[in-house]
Parts: sequence; C-alpha cells; structure tokens
Amino acid sequence: MQHEPNPPIIGQKYLDASGLLRLLVTDGNQRPRSLDEVERAAGKSAEDSLRLLHTGGLIHRSHGFVWASQAAVLAHELHQQQN
Repeated sequence: MQHEPNPPIIGQKYLDASGLLRLLVTDGNQRPRSLDEVERAAGKSAEDSLRLLHTGGLIHRSHGFVWASQAAVLAHELHQQQN
C-alpha cells in the first residue's frame, strides 16, 4: 500500500486570489482597476479569484472595475507593520 502525500493546505484558487488581493492593496496600487488590467496582471482569467474575494468582502466590483475594500487595505497595513 502506497502512502499518499498530504494534500496542500491551501489550494491554488486561494493562492491566485491572494496574489490578486496583494496587487490591489499594495501602496500606490490602491485604486480601481479594470477587469482587463487585472487579468493581464494575473496572466489568466481572474474571475474565480475575484468572485472569491468579492464574496469575502475583500474587494468591491462595479461596472467592470475592482478595488480593495477598506478592511482589506487595513489588514494588509497591519500585517506589514508586524513584519
């Protein structure tokens, strides 16, 4: 009987969403971005990641634009101060 390796703790969809959120909360990048701009930065379709972030209240979406919520920006800043 072969021992199967443990599945990754964090799935690829969460890693992708984390990268997109980082793009939206980084200093100087806290502005509305078009969906096209976000997908170019991601290098692939970002719809699943954006849906996950929006459902979690970490981004806002309106008329083809996305931007980080104030809560997401504050959490990022607090995390940066700890490191």
